[in-house]
Amino acid sequence: MKRTLIIAMLIVGAASLLATRGLTADAPRAENMPKSKEFRIERSMPKEAIACIECHKNAHPGIFSDWAQSRHASANITCYDCHKAEASDPDVSISHYKQYERSDQKYGTKEYKVPISAVVTPKDCSRCHPDEAKQYKASKHANTLELIWKIDPWLNKGMNSEVERTSGCYHCHGTILKQKDGVIDPATWPNVGVGRINFDGSRGSCTSCHTRHRFSVMEARKPEACGQCHLGPDHPQIEIYMESKHGDIYTAYGNDYNWNAAPGTWTPGVDYRAPTCAACHISGAGNVLTTHDVTERLSWEIQAPLTVRPQDFKPFPAKTNWKTEREKMKDICNQCHGKTWVDDHYIKLDKVVEQYNDVYFKPAKKMLDDLYAKNLLDKSRFFDERLEVDYYELWHHEGRRARMGTAMMAPDYAWWHGFYELKKRYNNFMEDSRNLIEHNQKAYRAIDYPNATGSTVKPKVLFPK
Repeated sequence: MKRTLIIAMLIVGAASLLATRGLTADAPRAENMPKSKEFRIERSMPKEAIACIECHKNAHPGIFSDWAQSRHASANITCYDCHKAEASDPDVSISHYKQYERSDQKYGTKEYKVPISAVVTPKDCSRCHPDEAKQYKASKHANTLELIWKIDPWLNKGMNSEVERTSGCYHCHGTILKQKDGVIDPATWPNVGVGRINFDGSRGSCTSCHTRHRFSVMEARKPEACGQCHLGPDHPQIEIYMESKHGDIYTAYGNDYNWNAAPGTWTPGVDYRAPTCAACHISGAGNVLTTHDVTERLSWEIQAPLTVRPQDFKPFPAKTNWKTEREKMKDICNQCHGKTWVDDHYIKLDKVVEQYNDVYFKPAKKMLDDLYAKNLLDKSRFFDERLEVDYYELWHHEGRRARMGTAMMAPDYAWWHGFYELKKRYNNFMEDSRNLIEHNQKAYRAIDYPNATGSTVKPKVLFPK
């Protein structure tokens, strides 16, 4: 009996060894074998949401895959929760109703018919994110389309075409969405501009920073999210950031940052070594709370022609006190820097602002006004005379780069791309202006200025009176 038991044990052991060897031998091949993955539909989803998922999973696998990997999917937030609308809403997609008249698929019946809108707005997002939507509504981002219509000569003087505006300016600043017979006007869509005017009256698009359909916090925390709009000769924040020590550290260590920390918990020194745009302007740290109002924490309007305090910026006066907001930003800085370092940085920034204002901008503005007063420049249009372009770029390009480069600690932008270029622009502008005055000669006007066909009528939705 005992002998029989021993023999049986040996047989089982040998079989196990052979099986193990077989698995080991097949391991490289097994790793490369395709694995079937199925998305599990939870019972808590309504049948309408299941219909959305099953249909779009096949029609738009990229959209489905993005959503399936999102926090929304983990929380059973579906297409239906974000895109649902009331039948009477002006943005209901009439064409989508046709999807419920199909006989070639299980979910193409009236049983699953619901009104939906292709456009998801901050008002929609506010159902789950009320604080973020409220903060965003108060920001310059949400109001930037109104802002540029107040101050921008390209729009107000009609110096570019509607196509140029739609493909360029409005891509970041936002369009005014229009719809006819259930179809969105292609002249206004697609668009995810931060100041987009939506059908429901809300302003902006959360997907400017949290792109569809993953809506990732990680993505919005990275500087590249801001760099899609904040780049180029007039507001090169992404280039300035990458030149700075903050950008250097991000480049070296960014792969080690904990980008997926829960909202409100992203902590300097713990989750990241050096800040990104979001870390300074949006995320919370120390005693400073997270905000989606990028107008906060600013103590200067360094993008404006004449640098002023945010509450004194007439096109969009901030409802904040600059001293309070500066202390907030200093608190952010103090998470990684000593008090003297931070205080001295702001002393330098204030001096740069003072010199830009007094030495460069104010004399140039006075000279421009003198030329108009003497009828040596034509005031009816803008950019059709070279001195108008020089004046514009003096503050809008070189002047911004000098100020922004200083604020974000990028010396090459503060000097070579900033004050160095500013000096050349200023000297040429003043020299040519004085020659016109000395000889009482009108400036050459480009009578064949190209594509100056844009409407100069301010949109009623932004300016109802």
